[in-house]
Amino acid sequence: MPFVRIDAYATDSRPDRLDALGRAVHDALVETLGIPPDDRFQVLTAHDAARGTLRHDDYLGVHRDEGIVFVAITLRAGRTTGQKEALYRRIAELAEKYAGTAPRNVLVTLSENTSADWSLGNGLAQYVGSRSC
Repeated sequence: MPFVRIDAYATDSRPDRLDALGRAVHDALVETLGIPPDDRFQVLTAHDAARGTLRHDDYLGVHRDEGIVFVAITLRAGRTTGQKEALYRRIAELAEKYAGTAPRNVLVTLSENTSADWSLGNGLAQYVGSRSC
């Protein structure tokens, strides 16, 4: 049950960009980590490029520009480094394919937690004692 937050600049030339980025991340999660297709929880936020509300530099030699996309994924612990690397790669590939976003502009962070850290509604910790994604 990943929880995804995506922040990107809004563009008049691509009004569907946030939706396309959301699809890219979800499809990558399904393909690389085996997340169930109906397990989608996302917050997509468009920022005003004129106000420059997203900050970035060319850290580690990666040149980023106004096409920057910040993807923050919270999920339960247990994935291997190889699975995480495959996820990053697939998100970048699909962000380019679906939204026209250059892979160099896709910054992804993962935050892991435990089953007890989730309530999916009704005030219950549904994953406690469960092995679901």
